[in-house]
Amino acid sequence: MKQQVEKQHRRLIRLKGYDYAQEGMYFFTICTYDRQFLFGNVLTGEMELNEFGHIVAEEWRKSTVIRHEIELDMFIVMPNHLHGIVTMTDRDVGATGWSPFPSGPSKRSLGAFVGGFKSVVTTRINQLRGTPGVPVWQRNYYEHIIRDEESLNRIRRYIADNPTRWEFDPENPEAKTPNKECLTEKRATGRSPLP
Repeated sequence: MKQQVEKQHRRLIRLKGYDYAQEGMYFFTICTYDRQFLFGNVLTGEMELNEFGHIVAEEWRKSTVIRHEIELDMFIVMPNHLHGIVTMTDRDVGATGWSPFPSGPSKRSLGAFVGGFKSVVTTRINQLRGTPGVPVWQRNYYEHIIRDEESLNRIRRYIADNPTRWEFDPENPEAKTPNKECLTEKRATGRSPLP
């Protein structure tokens, strides 16, 4: 019963009517379950990946080998989240681009890519730590459709500068002075805050 109530109150955070399988560039953020620090630490403005963080980075880089319908751009693995830019191409590659969930997102879509990525990372991390079935990621993800070069360049700067701004990052529960505007925007829209 509780799961049914949660489903009814879950907010839709995707753009209504938008086809996330169509050609385009997307910025997205995936957070760890309960915002746990799983992937390493930021030390003097540099992200130091641990073994789990290296798995995330490795699986990101392998994504284009598995999914020919995507092109990868910048990304950063942070202690409790990943920011990345991906381009969905219009190539018919003959691959299924399947989602690991039977009622999941459409084939060769942003959701299918994120779902498959989260699934393989979770499997590898849980095998390593001997915790089958334990969640690694939060249930959903934040996304932003990149519509022009100016937006793309701003997002690339945001990703590149993320470790240097970690002490102020809204995803950092230990932030000294989190940016209140970003927190408000994220809660209001369900999308990643952008500079």
